[in-house]
Amino acid sequence: MTNHVVLFEPVIPANTGNIARTCAATNTPLHLIEPLGFSTDDKHLKRAGLDYWDAVDITYHESLPAFLDYLGERKLYLISKFAHRVYSEVDYTTDEDHFFLFGKETTGLPEDFMRENEDKCLRIPMNDEHVRSLNLSNTVIMVVYEALRQQGFPNLELTHHYDHDKLD
Repeated sequence: MTNHVVLFEPVIPANTGNIARTCAATNTPLHLIEPLGFSTDDKHLKRAGLDYWDAVDITYHESLPAFLDYLGERKLYLISKFAHRVYSEVDYTTDEDHFFLFGKETTGLPEDFMRENEDKCLRIPMNDEHVRSLNLSNTVIMVVYEALRQQGFPNLELTHHYDHDKLD
């Protein structure tokens, strides 16, 4: 089983950079659905200090329909504030890949698409009275680490020791 992060038309490079860092740290493939609001060419990445970009397994998809064709029958979750089910209520320990689709920072996922797939929508609980939305990169971290926690953090270093570790 593999967890996948999918970003629908991301527009803020810093968010995508933070998400890419999370993906590199957790061995999580990243899917970017175009159009992007920024360039991912080498010059822009180096200027942004994204020296870990080459450690991320990135797949580009030219559109949402192209991504859905790629997805096929695999497990898809839409992360949205308009969902009825909480992300932590889902069992991510099944032997299948899990694709977490996050919307554009400015407008989220297309409303018609979400209504057609309401059974796949997951929510992170929050107080909607005071805050319109959470930061995209923070949201990705919550969902990815919940899935990894349930899975026992596969292939991740759970402890780290330095040469002169005072904790020994």
